[in-house]
Amino acid sequence: MTSSLPVLQPDDLAACCSPVTGGRVSDEAAATLARMFKALGDPTRVKLLSLIAAAPDGEACICDMTEPVGLSQPTVSHHMKLLVDAGLATREQRGRWAYYRVAPEALRSLAGALAPVGA
Repeated sequence: MTSSLPVLQPDDLAACCSPVTGGRVSDEAAATLARMFKALGDPTRVKLLSLIAAAPDGEACICDMTEPVGLSQPTVSHHMKLLVDAGLATREQRGRWAYYRVAPEALRSLAGALAPVGA
């Protein structure tokens, strides 16, 4: 059984995801960070986020992401659902196609969670 994470706002990210090097991390923050890192634990999902971030308008249609990763549309949609559920991407339905954007605050939060205190 999977659970979806809510898309966090910048203030929520700072509160929940303080650096793991700054002392003891709460159980809730550890669970949130673990789900986000787990979503990035697959090379295809990392590549999909990279494709979206590199797209001209910072967004990509699911129809344009299948060929670069060499996977079928349902498989790419599954990977994107995991990224959206983890809060790393956002999804907008336009007609029959879904468009995705990277959630930059979530990525900054992940990077900040690993940064040494005072960095």
